[in-house]
Amino acid sequence: MTTDFSSLNLREEIMKAITELGYSEPTAIQLGMIPLMLTGADVIGQAQTGTGKTAAFALPILNNFERQKNPQALVLAPTRELALQVADSMIQYGKHLNVRVLAVYGGQPYSPQINSLKRGVDIVVGTPGRLNDLLERGVLNLSEIKTVVLDEADEMLNMGFVEEVEKILSTTPAERQTALFSATMPARIRTLANRFMRDPQAVTVKRSALNTPHIEQRYYLVHDSDKINALTRLFEIEPIHSALIFARTRAETGQLANELVIRGIPAEAIHGDLDQNARERVLGRFRANQLKVLVATDVAARGLDIDDISHVFNFHLPDDAEVYVHRIGRTGRAGKAGIAISLISPKEKRRMREVEALTKQLVTKMELPTTSDIIKHRETQTVENLKIWLGRGRFKRELEMVQELIDAGHDVMNIAAAAIKISRGDEKQRPIAEVSDVKADFSRKPEREFGRGGKRGESSSTGKREYGSAKRDFAKKPPRSDSHEEGMVRLKVNKGKAHNIRPNDIVGQIAFHANIPGYTIGKIRIEDKFSFVDVPEAHVEQVIKHSGNYKIGKEKFSVVKAQ
Repeated sequence: MTTDFSSLNLREEIMKAITELGYSEPTAIQLGMIPLMLTGADVIGQAQTGTGKTAAFALPILNNFERQKNPQALVLAPTRELALQVADSMIQYGKHLNVRVLAVYGGQPYSPQINSLKRGVDIVVGTPGRLNDLLERGVLNLSEIKTVVLDEADEMLNMGFVEEVEKILSTTPAERQTALFSATMPARIRTLANRFMRDPQAVTVKRSALNTPHIEQRYYLVHDSDKINALTRLFEIEPIHSALIFARTRAETGQLANELVIRGIPAEAIHGDLDQNARERVLGRFRANQLKVLVATDVAARGLDIDDISHVFNFHLPDDAEVYVHRIGRTGRAGKAGIAISLISPKEKRRMREVEALTKQLVTKMELPTTSDIIKHRETQTVENLKIWLGRGRFKRELEMVQELIDAGHDVMNIAAAAIKISRGDEKQRPIAEVSDVKADFSRKPEREFGRGGKRGESSSTGKREYGSAKRDFAKKPPRSDSHEEGMVRLKVNKGKAHNIRPNDIVGQIAFHANIPGYTIGKIRIEDKFSFVDVPEAHVEQVIKHSGNYKIGKEKFSVVKAQ
């Protein structure tokens, strides 16, 4: 038996809006939450992203909407992206009610937000920090609030917003309705609920609904120090359209994205240090397929509105098994197939068993592609590309060139072989990364974790710093002022090892301020007092133009053409 939205007795204006949006049947969380919220009861909803929870609280709020002087509903969200997404949904659902919705968040000027509040707003959606700032300035009046929603409550607590959330709640009327939504239910969430909610009714999406039938799950057992190389091998073989890689910390996202770029994989990091404009530019490049990989923390990924992700990678398993389910739910959406891959070290095996116990699904253990597997795959790809071009037949000038070589006495088979050899020339720039076997007894030196302890890319045997998959001892080679890569120009940065500059500092600052994709930036060499970076010739003027904006911490660095 199916249930449609008409059974929920929502007002006509809302039904018209959701019909225009193509909604037909409510999801499990909507079916459970909407009737309860319409009664005014306090509610707790446990559901992951992608289950339709925004509509679960937005529709009841709009159904009870009545114009008044001050805001009547308040939604708290952990990130700017999620706040904007919720506000946009509210506007769409309430478009026939002429509801006034305002999103407030940090990183934006105060004046437009304050002016909107003075003109009058019905629903405020915001991040705790900016909401508290507006309260302290006396421009946000919450005295007439009827409903408060805490969206992604677990992440707000993880981000350290608990005091701000408590302060905001204390300024709202005691008789308000409170709705709390969270993907996980740690003890801190229950404590918050006990303090600020009255007899809350709970709606939980059952574990069976959290399962992932459209997602192929597998894991690879590798040492922490080999995870970058393992990723590189998988990217050689996997049919990746777009990928989301989860890392533990903001620093690790930047380091990992930079390593992938160096290895020829278009990647950028998305984390809490990015302001909204930079974040939107990165997401825009990802959606436009200018960027293949996003590296994110769990917090930064909350609220990402991207449906067409073919692969999710866990660079490390999360501490909470439910967070794993939340992560992999980013792929396999809208009935499409998805792939979730976890790289786990021997010490993470226990957490993988916890994941399997939660999802009631076995995650398949796989072996990484071997060197011969990758070579064979590369050759197969070359042959397939040749077949495509042979089918198209668009190579008139090339045929003339072949005929010229034949007329000069060359064998046609040798001509074809030489042409294929040239076409595979870039493979020399992509050496196959080595990965150590994981021994059963784990008799190995302590793990050298990526992004933790020691220096990234430092060899335990030589102490030389390496960037990319091939070892390069730059100290033995005199600096070159010209790039050896066609179409690239070498620029000089006036900071080096002595200033603690890192490759990801250079890539991140240039990509952000010059507004060019990070993956287009070429090789980087860091000397003691200065560094060199290759950028595409087309972007040189743009990169140099923004030279005064580049920073390492609070210290600026300049970029000029290498002499």
